[in-house]
Amino acid sequence: MARYATIAGTGHYVPERVLTNAELEQQLGLAIGDWLVANVGIEQRHVMAAEQTTSDLAVAAARPALRRAGIGAGDLDLIIVATDTPDYLSPATASVVQAKLGAERAGTYDLNCACASWVAGIDAACKYIAADPDYNNILVVGAYAMTRFIDWTDKYTCTLFADGAGAAVLRASSEPGFLAARLQACGDYHDALGIYTGGTFRPATAASIDQFGPPHVQFVRKFPASFNTERWPALVRDVVAKAGLALDDVALFLFTQLNRRTIADTLTALGQPLSKTHCIMHKWGYTGAACIPMALDDAVAAGKLKRGDQLVLCASGGGIAMAAAVFRWTL
Repeated sequence: MARYATIAGTGHYVPERVLTNAELEQQLGLAIGDWLVANVGIEQRHVMAAEQTTSDLAVAAARPALRRAGIGAGDLDLIIVATDTPDYLSPATASVVQAKLGAERAGTYDLNCACASWVAGIDAACKYIAADPDYNNILVVGAYAMTRFIDWTDKYTCTLFADGAGAAVLRASSEPGFLAARLQACGDYHDALGIYTGGTFRPATAASIDQFGPPHVQFVRKFPASFNTERWPALVRDVVAKAGLALDDVALFLFTQLNRRTIADTLTALGQPLSKTHCIMHKWGYTGAACIPMALDDAVAAGKLKRGDQLVLCASGGGIAMAAAVFRWTL
């Protein structure tokens, strides 16, 4: 009998601390609030507490996803944590999540292709389930703790990045849920945006920290302004066709929550109405690898998906890494 992967449950978590645009204006001494709302869509963001770690965010998002899937942590066969802000360089944050959840049976690994990590992790999980009967329940968590790596005097990063996590449980089924996926990259931009101190390229030694500062996220050089609006429509058309569907068959398109205008322009290029998407950046800021699962869980809570609907996930992030996937909603 053919095996398919379906989304059995979703969850998300945002830290309690809210940082508004008005607070950042006071902190920076710059009038940035109106520009952020008009050009990006961000009104506020959430910031993790001093005692919290990336794994804590992941666990908090995983628990409701497990509950809604009707399983316990002991039923998990694999945990994939999608993040570029791990607890440690090594070992994997997924192992920390396994311990905190009590998921003793589960294998673990982290996946990092920056903000495209969660969609890439979903692709991997679905293919495990289709190919190997040992995998029946897989947790994929996108977790983002980028405020730990922010220079709070840098208006280009401190106004954008936020913390949070989103999760989904993938389950083996005889009913098709996962329909298609496609990964792409444009590695020429690997040195444009990232955290460049702390790895083998620039170890976090006393000398490097004196010269470059502690590990922090930075825009080193500009991406083409139209990169996503040019690449997302082509990627979406490709993966939808791969799934044997037409664009009009899709009920909901979820994109990396970086810029509301980019999402609107992409839907216009696809000939689709803005009502076919769901945005969260206005209330939660930009949460990188966590933003699409957070948007998915929020859309589910808002009643934007019903059984049989087709769903497209489209992500891009530093690297530049891109990933897209198509699902049929089975809940």
